[in-house]
This record gives sequence, C-alpha cells and structure tokens, in this order.
Amino acid sequence: MFLAFVFLLNNKIHFDDIYMKYNFDEIIDRNNTDAIKIELLPTLFGNKDIQPMWVADMDFRTPDFIFDAIYERSKHPILGYTTPPDNFAKTIKNWQYQQHQWNIEEDWTGFVAGIVPGLSFAVQIFTEENDEVIIQPPVYHPFIHVIEKNNRKLIFNPLKIKNGLFEMDFDDLEKKITKKTKLLILCNPHNPGGKIWDEESLKRLATICYDNNIVVISDEIHGDMALPGYYHTPFAKVSDTASKISITFTAPSKTFNMPGLQSSSYIIPNPVLRKKFKKFLDRNELIGGNIFAYKATIAAYEKGDNWRKEMLKYVEGNIEYVIDYINKYIPQIKAMAPQASFLIWLDFSELGIPAENLTSFIVDKAGLALNDGRMFGPGGENHMRINVACPKIKVENAMQKLKKAIDEVLSDKA
Repeated sequence: MFLAFVFLLNNKIHFDDIYMKYNFDEIIDRNNTDAIKIELLPTLFGNKDIQPMWVADMDFRTPDFIFDAIYERSKHPILGYTTPPDNFAKTIKNWQYQQHQWNIEEDWTGFVAGIVPGLSFAVQIFTEENDEVIIQPPVYHPFIHVIEKNNRKLIFNPLKIKNGLFEMDFDDLEKKITKKTKLLILCNPHNPGGKIWDEESLKRLATICYDNNIVVISDEIHGDMALPGYYHTPFAKVSDTASKISITFTAPSKTFNMPGLQSSSYIIPNPVLRKKFKKFLDRNELIGGNIFAYKATIAAYEKGDNWRKEMLKYVEGNIEYVIDYINKYIPQIKAMAPQASFLIWLDFSELGIPAENLTSFIVDKAGLALNDGRMFGPGGENHMRINVACPKIKVENAMQKLKKAIDEVLSDKA
C-alpha cells in the first residue's frame, strides 16, 4: 500500500513540476496527407470548409523519437517480412508495470494490427452467431459494428450519470444477462465520457461476469492518457477473477499520435483464452505486423514518457479552457469533465434542438465538425463529442464559433 501511495505521489509531482520542452502550439497543415478528419468532411458533413474536431487523433507533431526509429529502420535497403523484435514483448511488459503497476508476463502479450480488428477477432473467437454481447452505451461506436457485422446479438447495458460522470448500472446488467450472453466489451477508460473506472466498479463487474461465464474484452487504448491527478487501473489487474476472464487490448497509437501505424497489443493472462486467441491469429495468417509499427512501439514505450506527460499537461489546459468557457459563456451546454484522454462529451439538450438536426446545426451555424452523439448508442442523443488535442488557438476559435451559433439560437427564441 505504501509503495502504491509513493507511486501515485511521484506521478503527481512529475506532472506538477514538468518543464515544457515540446511545442504543442505549432500549427501543422494536414491537407494533402489523406487525413480522415479532412478528407471525409464533404462526405460525412457536406462541407469541406469547416473546422474538424471529430476524429480521435491529435493535431500535435508525432514525437521525434518515433520518426527516428522509423528512419533508422528505413535506412536498410530491404523492407522484408519481419518478426517481432526480441524486446517487443519485454518493452510492453515494462511499460505496463511502469505506468500501471501491472506485472504481466511476456508470453501474455502479442502484436495485433489495431484494437478494433482485435475486438472483431475476439467476437468471432469467443461467440457463435446469435450469441449475445453486452456493451455499455453511450460508448465507442465500433463496439456496435464488430458485434452486428458478425451476426451477434447486441445487448445494451446503458450507463447512468451521477454527479456529472458516468457510472455502471449493475442492476440493469444482471437483468440483461442470459444463457446466451458470452461477452462484455468494456471501454476502460471510457470513450466518449473520459471516465476512469474505479477499482470497486471493475471488481464488481468482474465478479458478475465470472459468475455468468462471460469473457470481458477491455479496450484500454486511452489507459496511458489519465489526466494529471488521475490513475488508470487495468481491468485484469483488479482481481484474480478479472484476470481469468479478461482480454485486454492496448496501444501507443492514441498516446503518441501514431494511429496510422496500426500498432496494438493484446494481453491475455488466462492460458486457455490466450491459446484460442493465438490459434485464431495463426490460422488466419494474422501473426505478422508492420516493420515500422514494431519499431515505433518500442521507441514510444522506451523514450516517450516525458513527451506523454507534457502532452497531457497541455491537453489538460485545453480541457479546462473549454469547460470554463462553456460554463461562463454557453451554460446551456453541459460539458462532462474527462478524467482521461482528449475528448469531451457535450450535452446540448437544454437548447431544444432535435437530435436529428444537431449535426447540421453545428456544421451550418458553427462551422465545426464534431461527432454526433447518436453514433455512440442509447444515451448519445442531443450530445456531441469534441476532440481538443490541438493547438489552443484552434480550441479558442471553436468555442467562439460555438458561442456565436448558440447566441443566434437564443436570440431567435427571444
């Protein structure tokens, strides 16, 4: 207990005393780079000349140590088939212990080309068609896709809001479970709400799922982005029960702004579950990864902690700005204060704009591209998700645009 306290205290001190070495105010033009957040504006929003704050990647420069690793490998004249480097699993093991005090074994982990593909693999491995898979909406929308596109039955266990934050509804969960319920997909930390699930909630979830023979797939891609003063707890770490039923997916992609490399990892403590997962990857020829993904992952986990802390400190400033601005100038919008990551969940309910018209209002009146909350499932109506991982001047500009649009609505109603 004392060591854990020292770990938390030290982490907090590092954030408080951090010297900002990197320039997160730099404006980088992402046009002509095939960036999804720009290229799909005409298709999804009907307007290419709006400010994109929707896709969950950053507008910060990917750190130099990532490029250095890629460049060093690219100097060799052959880009052939590549096996994971000898230190790949060890690096993941060390990072998990350093960041989360989770002591995993090297043979528990392996490469997977993206967390969403990993979720889809797990659905196919551990369920049959028409089996039930539970998710906790509003939640990351690909959870819905990987269930429905694989012909599994989607079961909603909606989250509740208490004191302005999401919490799990365990009574509803127990009511929804049947003999056909095989999986629960957990978002830990939560996206879009930014909630870091507390250890008590995770333990209770583990007990319920263990007692009902349900495997828990924990998406922990935002786990390395707990904001200053908060600490992420891996689901599999909370108890032996959780460890026995868990499949964890993690990645450096969000934290170090390298999602285009599609470098992710699975961590499966239970040897039976791990054998099934690895067998699926093997028989579908999914074992191999990208040359640069391996190198970038190792560089991120070995050299990236200071950059990570600086980025989170900067993001924290953007989040505080947005919440303060909304509370002061647009109180009709309610912002859920995230505990992790760079996404903010906004509630527009008080404005009385129909949910089906909210996106077009934000696009046409505010000139912004945000994520429509309905894509996150029940509870997402009249909500929007905004990404503030960008230079602060862009955040300030977005808030001014939003205020102007809301002022016009209120003026029309007066």
